[in-house]
Amino acid sequence: MNRSSPAPDTGRYSTTAILLHWVLGLVLIGLFGLGAYMSDLPFSPQRLKLYNWHKWTGVAVLALSLIRLLWRLSHRPPALPAAVEQAMPGWQKWAHHGTHAALYALFFAVPLAGWAYSSAAGFPVVFLGLVPLPDFVPVSKSLADILKPIHAALAFALAGLVLVHVAAALKHQWIDNDGLLQRMLPGRR
Repeated sequence: MNRSSPAPDTGRYSTTAILLHWVLGLVLIGLFGLGAYMSDLPFSPQRLKLYNWHKWTGVAVLALSLIRLLWRLSHRPPALPAAVEQAMPGWQKWAHHGTHAALYALFFAVPLAGWAYSSAAGFPVVFLGLVPLPDFVPVSKSLADILKPIHAALAFALAGLVLVHVAAALKHQWIDNDGLLQRMLPGRR
């Protein structure tokens, strides 16, 4: 059996989907923490270094998100187990699908807004200090002033949806005891 395809008897996600899920999730948590920390620092070489790391990681998130989206479009995820789907009220099914769609949208919107803000503020993005990326928008202080809070608001929206996603997974694990979380945990098939 191909290790990247879901095991039909368990309804688990593929190894690739699991890896992309957890790597992106952990990177997003670290990136949000870094963004929150660095935004209140006074201007200094340390702050500039952290901003560069933040931008580099944002570019990596954008690339990982694209890979994850392409994987998801080309590899259908396992269906919810019938018992779980039958037990879910309609609003939970809507929340399940809506949260996932919003997460995917924000995986792209947050880094693109950050890149646009950086470009508008006149600070180029040079990935890993080696690969200069094109400016996403022209330099414009007024546009930068608009984009900065948009980037922050989108980041907080993403963080909130991640918390909702985690809370739903823990609810399924500890309250519903339906084993849904095991479908996305690394380990044996």
